[in-house]
Amino acid sequence: MTTARPALDAELRELLADMPLMSQLSPDVLAQLRRLPSTPVEPLLAHRQVDRREVTVPAKDGVPIPLSVFSPANSDPATGAPCVYWMHGGGMVMGDRFSQIDIPLEWLDEFGAVVVSVDYRLAPEATGTALVDDCYQGLLWVAEHSAELGIDPARIVVAGASAGGGLAAGVTLLARDLGTPAIAAQMLICPMLDHRNASTSSRQYAGGPGVWTREMNEFGWRAVLGDLTDDDVPAYVSPALADDLSGLPTTYIDTGSAEVFRDEDTDYATRIWAVGGQAELHVWAGGFHGFDALYPQARISATARRTRTEWLARLLLPDSAT
Repeated sequence: MTTARPALDAELRELLADMPLMSQLSPDVLAQLRRLPSTPVEPLLAHRQVDRREVTVPAKDGVPIPLSVFSPANSDPATGAPCVYWMHGGGMVMGDRFSQIDIPLEWLDEFGAVVVSVDYRLAPEATGTALVDDCYQGLLWVAEHSAELGIDPARIVVAGASAGGGLAAGVTLLARDLGTPAIAAQMLICPMLDHRNASTSSRQYAGGPGVWTREMNEFGWRAVLGDLTDDDVPAYVSPALADDLSGLPTTYIDTGSAEVFRDEDTDYATRIWAVGGQAELHVWAGGFHGFDALYPQARISATARRTRTEWLARLLLPDSAT
């Protein structure tokens, strides 16, 4: 049975027409995608006054996890800047710490934020909680070194897109349950939250090519979950499973109306509200998965990115006019 789909934004539809799309992932296709050149960060830094520092942090099992730290040049560490801790997308199986890094670098420009991006290990080589644990260990390091990094520990925002958005949600749950570190907000951009892959929007984007389809989503989840059965999947890995969403920091969630994750993202915001939490939700009409990262020049993309930045401004710079 064919499921009707919301129409794509007209401008995005024209842009997407030139993009080669797939319907499924396989180990062979993944290997090919991983051989493609990674995102070059240098062009994004060329016009910015930025200090860059590369560090490694030990994972729980001792494996070194790379972090890239981007700070405004000539900033005074004593002033205590906000921090954006960034987790990249890629379906849990692709990407690196420079993927989609243009998004948080805009917040370095806008707020003088220190941006820290983590190179968590990927599935299927790493499975279970390894990915979210890597991200959490990196966040602990940032909080513990906040004075050295010139970061205000009360203004640390965890953020991520797609798989990174799901990992950001998992890290925030971990920090809440373990009592550390303090997180001021979570920014979840089209987050990958639910391994069950059974929502209406998931079924709508099955059976054909797309930027991220139900079949591709199933591949990513199968890679990270390994041999785990549904009953054994931790909520830190698949945050939609969390029974209790109380006590979370203020949350921003955005998604497109024309994508796999629409319904699980909307449900997550609804469940935060249901326990008295604060969440801001945007469902961009006609937006496909990752539209604003792939085509930032589109009008809908510029609006989505500006709206996120304005929300962060209200949070991080409450005394300033926006």
